[in-house]
Amino acid sequence: MAAAAVRRRRRQQGSALRNADPQGERSGRLWAVCFVAAAVVALSGGLLAWSSRSAEDGVAEVLARRGETLLDKFVEVPCSGDYDGYRRFEGCTPRRCGRGVSDAVITREEAERIRRIAERGLSLGGSDGGASILDLHSGALSLGKQFVNLYRYFGDKIQDIFTEEDFALYRDVRQRIQQKIAEAFGISSSSMYLTKPTFFSRINSTEAKTTHDEYWHPHIDKETYGSFDYTSLLYLSDYAEDFGGGRFVFMDAGSNKTVEPQAGRVSFFTSGSENLHRVEKVHWGTRYAITISFTCNPDHGIGDPVLM
Repeated sequence: MAAAAVRRRRRQQGSALRNADPQGERSGRLWAVCFVAAAVVALSGGLLAWSSRSAEDGVAEVLARRGETLLDKFVEVPCSGDYDGYRRFEGCTPRRCGRGVSDAVITREEAERIRRIAERGLSLGGSDGGASILDLHSGALSLGKQFVNLYRYFGDKIQDIFTEEDFALYRDVRQRIQQKIAEAFGISSSSMYLTKPTFFSRINSTEAKTTHDEYWHPHIDKETYGSFDYTSLLYLSDYAEDFGGGRFVFMDAGSNKTVEPQAGRVSFFTSGSENLHRVEKVHWGTRYAITISFTCNPDHGIGDPVLM
């Protein structure tokens, strides 16, 4: 596939995601687009060579190891030229790029409570393959080989699954992560807006059944999702204890930098090509996390989820 054609397809897919009705019937199709877009990025140009490279090949550095407690670890990297092609928002668009890890934003107890929210929601469905998604904003939920809108599909039953306290915790955790990102990059948190997709993920070793399950492809969030300027992940389970494989891998020239998940650990980074990344395949157990991302463009902002 020609690189230009790949870029055109990616822009079209990103546009479809950005223009979606958050509670519309199209949520399932849009999540399919999201996963296909990540696969397309993996196949484009020079990234094809990266996709065949293993994080277990010995050329790797552990940025954050499970079992250690990191208060605030930040690694600055040169910003890519990606941002020159996007509309700039003063006081928010990255001028300082990098990646950070903190175990001091969310407690393990809070992470366990957040994980229970994910477990209850995903108990309503789940992918036939190894990767299941729950998006409390749009209502997108993996179900077999497709996605459904859980608010429409399950109706009043949702009131028995989630509580107002669940959504209040979700909102509080999001705000703390937003503040941490703002501090790390020297911007105002009020200039950042929550953006879509923001979602829980549950990954196990089940063989992929559709493209939606192929979570391991290298990708760049700014290219895949369009609206992302800052990406964060809150891990809800422990590497090497709850699951094997599944490390987060920054793919730098000459070496990989890995983050070993542990419950309550927050990893965050600028979303441009300076932070090409992927997730290792999970070999055993189950890996839980939540992706929470932010944009500088208020037109792409979304509100916190509301219990229907």
